[in-house]
Amino acid sequence: MLFNSLEFIIFFIIVTSVYFFLPHKYRWFHLLAASCYFYMAFIPVYILILGGTIVVDYFAGVWIENANGTRRKLFLVLSLIANIGVLAVFKYYNFFVDNINALGFHFSFLKILLPIGLSFHTFQAMSYTIEVYRGNQKAEKHFGIYALYVMFYPQLVAGPIERPQHMLHQLYEKHDFNANDFFIGFKMMLWGMFKKVVIADRLAILVNTVYKQPQNYNGTMLLLATIFFSVQIYCDFSGYSSIAIGAAKAMGFKLMTNFNKPYEAKSIDEFWKRWHISLSTWFRDYLYISLGGNRVSIPRWYINLFIVFLISGFWHGANWTFIIWGALHGFYLVFSIITKNGRAWFNKLLHVKKKKFFHTFLQVTTTFLLVTFAWIFFRSSSVNDSFYIIKKIFSGNWGPLQDEIIFSKFSYILSFLLITFLFIAEHTFADKIIFAKLSEQFKRSIVFGITIMTIILILGIFQKLSFIYFQF
Repeated sequence: MLFNSLEFIIFFIIVTSVYFFLPHKYRWFHLLAASCYFYMAFIPVYILILGGTIVVDYFAGVWIENANGTRRKLFLVLSLIANIGVLAVFKYYNFFVDNINALGFHFSFLKILLPIGLSFHTFQAMSYTIEVYRGNQKAEKHFGIYALYVMFYPQLVAGPIERPQHMLHQLYEKHDFNANDFFIGFKMMLWGMFKKVVIADRLAILVNTVYKQPQNYNGTMLLLATIFFSVQIYCDFSGYSSIAIGAAKAMGFKLMTNFNKPYEAKSIDEFWKRWHISLSTWFRDYLYISLGGNRVSIPRWYINLFIVFLISGFWHGANWTFIIWGALHGFYLVFSIITKNGRAWFNKLLHVKKKKFFHTFLQVTTTFLLVTFAWIFFRSSSVNDSFYIIKKIFSGNWGPLQDEIIFSKFSYILSFLLITFLFIAEHTFADKIIFAKLSEQFKRSIVFGITIMTIILILGIFQKLSFIYFQF
């Protein structure tokens, strides 16, 4: 069930209304049943896979807490193997077979579809058993509550990837209807819907067409499509997160922030503190620190950073394009650390009042261009397509805009106006209005809500386009 569908709007209204009418002791079951229905709306049979991992991790948590010594680690390892094993079979098996067969072998491929959101709920489940093992979280004895922790429908298929310390206690708490929470949640959902159906899905028309057959387009179109994809993927994914966080907020639940104006970042390091925050902090807490973090020799520290980003790329998809994308970001970060002293001298030279704006603009623009360059690999169907696009863009093979039938001059102008509005709004007034309390700026919030709803109805692309991160 897509967030950008009439079915979801009806589902959200019914689930939220019933949630507040039910006595508190039945609410967990209502949300669990609703979450099962939500997940089964995609491919029903795959709920069995999700249910199987939930059972494994529930008992693993209890056994880890009650065990001592090496038995604790054994139960944790078994839990991790079960979760990673499911990922390996459904997401990576055919990738490995394809690469092995390229060496002359003849292994058979599995004809299976990737369960939607598999990487997200797998990582959320793994965070639970790891935290129990570390002693930071008590094992959850209520099977239904634990199942709901993994399956809570707003963030089930594309995050945010929650932690048990932040989420489990909320599932026990009684949330009475709060008009302020509902009002803020509704505005967040509206803003997320605006980013998805008005901007992301509009830009997708051009991006999908150009990247499907990049050989048919000149450097101008390839560059424009790449820049549009930078905006598309941000609006698509942050739009999902806003709807998810807003839907939870309407019922009184607080999910972690997943995006914080990432394209205002002045460095790659800052970008990853603003982009997909729940995933970047997951890798920091459970992989980077386990590798030794920065408490090792400098060369090993660089290797640790690179490994994290390499695995992060592989997490996103079973394709060499994602691995290269992750490696690029690892290279960016390590290179920025190595050149820190030189950049500090340059920054000091520019960091005077008259040049402060130019200095910031230069940093933000450089970061955006580096991120956008890496997105070429992320979006391309193959490594060959990626290098072809890069060659076309940098070879000076420029020309006029093409495909006016698919994307008219009006569409170009409208897209640039919407992108400009988005970044001005997010930089200046959007958060102030969205998070304003019911008693504060009420009139402005009402005007904002009506305006965004009108724009969505008039300019929205209602083709039920799936969210990009559903494939992960």
